Amino acid sequence: MKHILLLFLCVAFAHLAHAQTVNIIDGESKEPVDMATLIAVAEHAYAITNVYGQADISDFKNLTTIEIRSLGYQTRIMSYAQMEHDLFRVELERSNINLDDAVISATRWNQSSGDIPSRIAAISSRQVALQNPQTAADLLGTSGAVFIQKSQQGGGSPMIRGFATNRLLYSVDGIRMNTAIFRGGNLQNVISLDPFAIENTEVLFGPGSVIYGSDAIGGVMSFQTLTPQLSLGDQPLISGKAVVRYSSANSEKTGHFDVQVGWKKWAILTSFSANDYGDLKMGSQGPDEYLRPFYVQRIDSTDVVVTNDDPRVQRPTGYTQMNLMQKVRFAPNKRWDIQYGFHYSETSDYSRYDRHIRYKNGLPRYGEWSYGPQNWMMNMLSFTHNGDNAVYDQLTLRVAQQAFEESRISRDINKPDRETRIEEVDAYSVNLDLKKDIGERNTLFYGVEWVQNDVTSIGIDEDIDAGTSQPGAARYPQATWASYGVYATDRFRVSDKLIANAGVRYSQFSIEATFDTSFYPFPFTTASLNNGAVTGSLGFVFHPNPTWSISLNGATAFRSPNVDDIGKVFDSEPGAVTVPNPNLQAEYAYNADLGIAKVIGQRVKIDVTGYYTLLQNALVRRNYTLNGQDSIMYDGALSQVQAIQNAAEARVYGVQAGLEVKLPGGFGISSRINYQVGEEELDDGTVSPARHAAPWFGVSRVMLDIQRLQLQVYAQYSGEYTYDQLPVSEQSKTEIYAVDPNGNPYSPGWYTLNFKGTYKISHDLYVSAGVENITDQRYRPYSSGIVAPGRNMIISFRCQF
Repeated sequence: MKHILLLFLCVAFAHLAHAQTVNIIDGESKEPVDMATLIAVAEHAYAITNVYGQADISDFKNLTTIEIRSLGYQTRIMSYAQMEHDLFRVELERSNINLDDAVISATRWNQSSGDIPSRIAAISSRQVALQNPQTAADLLGTSGAVFIQKSQQGGGSPMIRGFATNRLLYSVDGIRMNTAIFRGGNLQNVISLDPFAIENTEVLFGPGSVIYGSDAIGGVMSFQTLTPQLSLGDQPLISGKAVVRYSSANSEKTGHFDVQVGWKKWAILTSFSANDYGDLKMGSQGPDEYLRPFYVQRIDSTDVVVTNDDPRVQRPTGYTQMNLMQKVRFAPNKRWDIQYGFHYSETSDYSRYDRHIRYKNGLPRYGEWSYGPQNWMMNMLSFTHNGDNAVYDQLTLRVAQQAFEESRISRDINKPDRETRIEEVDAYSVNLDLKKDIGERNTLFYGVEWVQNDVTSIGIDEDIDAGTSQPGAARYPQATWASYGVYATDRFRVSDKLIANAGVRYSQFSIEATFDTSFYPFPFTTASLNNGAVTGSLGFVFHPNPTWSISLNGATAFRSPNVDDIGKVFDSEPGAVTVPNPNLQAEYAYNADLGIAKVIGQRVKIDVTGYYTLLQNALVRRNYTLNGQDSIMYDGALSQVQAIQNAAEARVYGVQAGLEVKLPGGFGISSRINYQVGEEELDDGTVSPARHAAPWFGVSRVMLDIQRLQLQVYAQYSGEYTYDQLPVSEQSKTEIYAVDPNGNPYSPGWYTLNFKGTYKISHDLYVSAGVENITDQRYRPYSSGIVAPGRNMIISFRCQF
């Protein structure tokens, strides 16, 4: 009897020991749901499930309102007592029909999107696994709300609400990725991120300068990478995945693995990916102007124009890439969480395809034009403390060091003179963010930021016949760009139905630059800039009932001049050269948003957001003079002198709309469309369409999600820009556009039909397959230099443990 009683007590104590752990599972497949969030706002309690769908909920004991959210699932509200009654096993119902989803990082704090007046799109790791994007740029494009431009295969420049490049902000684990040489032309820095290593992606539409400072005019793209997970028991938590993938359109061969080991206080994570992309093949149905009939090849020290054996293959476009991430986490107790992250990305050289299709005197203009290896490295250390004191309830300190390297290598055809321009940026940042609840209705978010970029730029001129080299003109001056900011935002629950958000930020920014006058006769050798900017926001979210959400938001944003604006020398277009201008000021944006969302019978969700943005004192390229001359010799040609100037006003307005329908049997329908109109003032006072306002575009999907199987048939599409609708700056780029019946360039509309599927073969093994661009359309997205892939068959195997 004594032994039976002892056994009973042991079982009881074992049950109590595990009662602090909750298991969140998919109500249909009964599989664990990782990355589900549990929040008790008033009590400052927060937890997130691990790869086994488990979370420690000891901080939630005896609480009556616990919100459980995960992307793609219906939100549940439960009490601790209910969980205990259900033996700490919680089932979530699959659904995209939510007015509020968990927001992990776009606002720096864990908040419900239903409390935020700005529109936010979230892309979960489950969506990424189905879509199999090759790059982080492609990952953003799967949202249906971000337009992606590509100058070459190793590219991807997002366009959001008529803005792009240095008027958008990139954030990785809360660290600013924008540098002082982010340019107004198209960028490809986002490809440095590894889609396999990204845990969650969020896009905040509209100004984000109150939180993020300079550049956050059109939106913020926030990437949260994989987080090492701690063990909730005595045994180590070991998990990971391995992926191999092949794609036919560019003979892509990709391999990835990540593995993590977690103990109670320590956890480590390693992630590695390698990609090999061949030359990209375009579709068979579309404009003949896009075909590649010949290309340049170096044979026996001579540039030879070679006939392309398959004009649909875009040569040269192939490249390789590798990504490495290492993280270490230490949580000595429940109040402290310390994480170190190391990120490294490196590409091979990759050709800038839009330069290779420029012609001069009937021949390709360039014998070679490529970007050198694009390297990115980041070391990041973060400290999070749950203080619950008079100053803060939660504090996060992020300290980061980043190193960027990029280069450009060009040589005219049949000429021995090769120009190499190498840029290096060392970026340092410190962010201190604090959160404090004031009473039951007020939450204050505040913090300070310091950022510094040191820019080193060198030029090398090489004679490839003689094998000699000498210093050449650098692209940028040697410079330091710095920014200092302090911000505060307040969220006030006016009532159970109305939430008000208000914020303000002050930023001080400076540039110190030294110019080399050995190659160009600049009338200055140094330039200094020191100025400030104030930005603010005021927004409201109104929920008349649980099925309605109405949001109104007004915000300002700014972009401070950077080193690319103030000091770059480059050929902006044939016959023109851009030179430095040290007399620049910040540009300001004023934005208003109105959003309405409605859920009908838990089956249908409709959302519409309208917006208007006015950009004043815009930094744009305009004709200029250098030492009184409007033209100078550059790259062997007499070229019009231009410079970045505060010389224009621009405005963008548009609508973003979405429809989601949940049907019986695991079926669903969704559609998202984006319409934007951009206008910018020209030098002569006339108005031109804005360069980064894409044609209307969208995506529509039919989905099946049952048990082990996910299927999706979808269409992506974009509208046409006639010659008159093209921005004036685009009308001269005849090499990248189709030709209309009048002989003028234009951007045709396009569509693709696509199929994706994932099947769970066993507990650990998944197979994914798909066909993109089923009808083999030949199309080039607006402003892109490279033609999009033709019919593309994808096969991927994933082992997850």
